[in-house]
Amino acid sequence: MSDNGREIWDAHAATFDDEADHGLRDLAVRSAWINLLSPVLPAAPASVIDVGCGTGSISVLLAEAGHDVHGLDASPRMLDVARGKASRHGVKVSLVLGDATWPPFKPASFDVVLARHVLWALPDPEAVLARWIALLRPQGRLVLIEGCWATGAGMAANECASLVRRHGRVADVRTLHDEALWGKTITDERYLLVSRG
Repeated sequence: MSDNGREIWDAHAATFDDEADHGLRDLAVRSAWINLLSPVLPAAPASVIDVGCGTGSISVLLAEAGHDVHGLDASPRMLDVARGKASRHGVKVSLVLGDATWPPFKPASFDVVLARHVLWALPDPEAVLARWIALLRPQGRLVLIEGCWATGAGMAANECASLVRRHGRVADVRTLHDEALWGKTITDERYLLVSRG
């Protein structure tokens, strides 16, 4: 990530969790994310890397479910918020400063590579996916939450699925229009993609 990109995310760290689906402070929203992710993850304790973890809301959620969670983000301030959140929730999350495009982990390190609203923003997503898939152990799962937002930013589900399939993997896509996940009604495309090894 460029220094400019890091500065932008650092500047948003203090208020990032104000969005219901970022902070997961609302119990209904939090419960919706638990209900979405629990069935697609292996039984705990699976080793999970949350790529582009931001303020760590999903990392903490998965750690509370008994998983061994590692969060990776390029923003030091986002990671500071994530550390505080993990401490307040009484869970252990290994948080690492690093670039999502080049995760600093050995191949076959994780049972799950999870990224929420990250892939669309990275240069050369096909190459990034190859590096993320390489982090998976045999039978590992790639779990992506992405969208194509009303602003015009994002990645359409068919494009994301096509990128995953180019790596010889199955891509199961589910639309995510349930307002409980977002804390509001949405009209744009949001989806979950799960790829099992």
